[in-house]
Amino acid sequence: MPGSGTDKTKRWIETPAPVVVLVEPQLGENIGAAARAMANFGLSRLRLVKPVQGWPNERARVMAAGADRVLAKATLYDSLADAIGDCHFVLATTARQHDQAKPVGGADAAAAEMAPRVAAGETVALVFGRERYGLENHEVGLADRILTLPVNPAFASLNLAQAVAIVAYEWFKQAGVHEPYVRHEKSPPAAKQQLHAFFTDLERELERVEFFRPAEKRDTMRVNLLNIFQRMQPTQQDIRTLHGIIMAIAQGRKGPARGGVLDPGEALKLRELIAEHGTRVLEERAPVRGLARLLRRNPTEAERRLWQALVNDRRFAGRGFKRQVPIGPHLVDFVSFPLKCIIDLVPEQESDEAKSLRVDKRAWLAERDYRVVPVRAEAIEADVKMVLEELSAIIGASRQAT
Repeated sequence: MPGSGTDKTKRWIETPAPVVVLVEPQLGENIGAAARAMANFGLSRLRLVKPVQGWPNERARVMAAGADRVLAKATLYDSLADAIGDCHFVLATTARQHDQAKPVGGADAAAAEMAPRVAAGETVALVFGRERYGLENHEVGLADRILTLPVNPAFASLNLAQAVAIVAYEWFKQAGVHEPYVRHEKSPPAAKQQLHAFFTDLERELERVEFFRPAEKRDTMRVNLLNIFQRMQPTQQDIRTLHGIIMAIAQGRKGPARGGVLDPGEALKLRELIAEHGTRVLEERAPVRGLARLLRRNPTEAERRLWQALVNDRRFAGRGFKRQVPIGPHLVDFVSFPLKCIIDLVPEQESDEAKSLRVDKRAWLAERDYRVVPVRAEAIEADVKMVLEELSAIIGASRQAT
């Protein structure tokens, strides 16, 4: 498996670049780490002057972490003078003052001066000294420029590979060889019309849940929300995704295509339709299970309050109550199959036909040994705790009887 950031399918960058000269490096690990830094930033020519641990060096190969081609091309020299003999321009890296009348600059200035020379075909060398004490005075004397880095004067000694990495990085930036990442715009920026359409839907849903409170702060809150999305500079895909999230939260997981969301009034009308037409609605107008799912997702206020109280009451825990379940040709409001108990919600107002069908439904269920407990909607709104007390007493008595 390739290491982080290593992609052998991509072209290795090989363009004219400075030569890196390491003078008497003491550790093979530092040579390998320096080679790795060189490979990171497009440098490939490495020259070694009398490496202390000899050459080739297995520890250098391990530390190079894949930059083997830099090490494979490394050449050995007996002296710095020999190593830079074919060079036209030489920079000596040092953190110490050598009291020599040479121009001194940082890595960025050195890169700016090296770039046109390399482009013109000159051989340019970057010379790095020993890990322990760097370059000696006479070695600095062989250079045209002194390159130094802004570091803590009380602790100016850099690791050899770190120094190579910093200078190589500045060279790579100056040479403009490669940008590490290119931003690909997979979706164009969202037009204001699309953004405002999304915000209109968002604002509508926030109004439904009474988000804008107090009323006198509504305009300020609205502007603040709008500015959040304006600062994002969203793409068209961003807006589509955000819009989908808002609609999923507002309408449920399956959205309007699978039932949508009904307001409390619409939920009551749907139940009135079912109550007045009974099994014919289930048989002719909708699949029973699909209608059950629709009713579960769109409870009336009374149903919602009773269900919330029911599931939070320990007395009913583990009783297996479910909402809006089809039993034969009928849909029941709440049922516990283990108890064979049905809670039948009765609305405040009900037509004569609906009452008649409700009686038939209860009789059909009773024939099949279901105990039907009627609960009036107004009783839930008045005191849902009292309703639970009564239900608990009825269920408890029913269990003792069995």
